[in-house]
Amino acid sequence: MADEDNIISDLNLGESNGEDNSPVAGIISQYVKDLSVENPNAPQSFQWQDQPQIDVQFNIGATPLEGEVHEVELKIVVTSRSDAGTAFAVDLSYCALVGMRNLADAQAHAFLFAEAPRILFPFARHIIAEAVRDAGFAPLMLEPIDFNGLYVQQLASQQGAGAPPAGNA
Repeated sequence: MADEDNIISDLNLGESNGEDNSPVAGIISQYVKDLSVENPNAPQSFQWQDQPQIDVQFNIGATPLEGEVHEVELKIVVTSRSDAGTAFAVDLSYCALVGMRNLADAQAHAFLFAEAPRILFPFARHIIAEAVRDAGFAPLMLEPIDFNGLYVQQLASQQGAGAPPAGNA
């Protein structure tokens, strides 16, 4: 009997009956791992008239957990600055447990660093929009990110440099 409190062992992703060797990958669950919202110059920042500069940075990480389960982390940092100072900063780590079976290494790497972030992004985008709204500003709707295109571009640049694919999977 599986431990009822352990979602990873309950899924039996590591077990195969030997009959079906089809490649399988999917999101098991997703969650906010860390969220920080700063509004350092409130209430003065609500009166600023100059156009802010919005800086968006993101990073993708993958960590093996148990068997064929990985944690994928989409980290997004958004900062709004103007000549008067910082209006707001949002730092989000949005994660998913990803299960994979019978995938070649290249396919698994692509799923972890391109497809899983693509699936997670709309949820992270919503959390950021709400966090900015809750900080007293108009909701910030981040532009979509082409994770697959960025992944292919990064692979091409690494292969051109003779380096193995990046990532901590």
